[in-house]
Amino acid sequence: MRLGAVGVMLAGALALAGCTSEEDRGDGPSTDASRSDSAFDEVLAADVRAKDRARDQYRNPAETLAFFQVAPDHTVIEYAPGGGWYTRILAPFVAENGRYRAVGFAPGSASSLGEDVVERVRERGRTFSARLSKMLELPADKLPYLASSELPEDVVGTVDRVLIFRTMHNLKRFGIAEAEIKSMFDALKPGGMLGVVQHRAKDDAPSSYVDGNKGYLKQSELTQLIESTGFELVEASEINANPRDTADYPGGVWTLPPSFAKGDEDREKYAEIGESDRMTLLFKKPE
Repeated sequence: MRLGAVGVMLAGALALAGCTSEEDRGDGPSTDASRSDSAFDEVLAADVRAKDRARDQYRNPAETLAFFQVAPDHTVIEYAPGGGWYTRILAPFVAENGRYRAVGFAPGSASSLGEDVVERVRERGRTFSARLSKMLELPADKLPYLASSELPEDVVGTVDRVLIFRTMHNLKRFGIAEAEIKSMFDALKPGGMLGVVQHRAKDDAPSSYVDGNKGYLKQSELTQLIESTGFELVEASEINANPRDTADYPGGVWTLPPSFAKGDEDREKYAEIGESDRMTLLFKKPE
C-alpha cells in the first residue's frame, strides 16, 4: 500500500525539504541552500564536522533529515553507522531530549568477503561507543552499539526513526537484507518511520550489476523488498539525486568520490561527477 505525500510536522522550525520529479533533477548534486533547515544548523556547524562538511554538497544532511522528519525528541536508530559521518549529526541532535542508538548486523554476515573484513566489522562495533564518545564529548551511554539480532526488550517497539544510509547493498550481498529490515520493523513503534538513502542503479541495469557487489541497487526492487516486510512507502525524494552518475562502472560505486578506487586514473573526471546518484525513500510502519 502506498500513501500520498505527507506534510512534515516537526518540533520547532522543521520543514519538509523540496522534492523534485525525475525530470527535474538538474545538472548535478543538489546544492540549493534555500532547502536548508535551520533546526540542524548548530550540529552541522560543529567543529567535529570540519572534515565532514566537504561531503554536505552531495549528502544534503539537513534536507535529508527534514525529509525523514527527524525531531530532537525522537529515539533514532542509525543502522550500520560505519565511520560515523551521520552519527556526528544525529547523536548531538537528539542528545538532550531524545535518544540515539547505533545498530549493526552480526560480523559473521560478512564472511563471504574474508576474515579480515569480518574482523574490521567486529572491531568497529567494539570500539564505536568509546570512539564516538570521545569525538563528540558525549557520555558513552548516549552512544550505545547494539546487534540487530539481540535488541533488548526496552528497544523493541519504541523507536521513532530507523535510518539506513548507503549500506543496503551490503545487506543484499550478505543475503541478510530481508531479515535485517524485519528487525528494524520490529524496533519501530507503530507509525514509526524508516528512512533509506542508497546508491541508485539505472532501471535497465542487468541483474548481475545490482546484486550488491557494485554498490548500486534498483529503486523499484529495493522498494518492493522493503514493502514486502510490512512497511508502507510514504514518499520518494530526489534530494540526493545526481544525474551525472552513469552508475555503470566495472569497479562499482567506489570508482567515484570519496573512495576514488582507481586512484589517480581519471580522477578529475570522477571528481567532476561527484558522489553517486542516490534514491531517498521514506517508509512507515502501519499504526
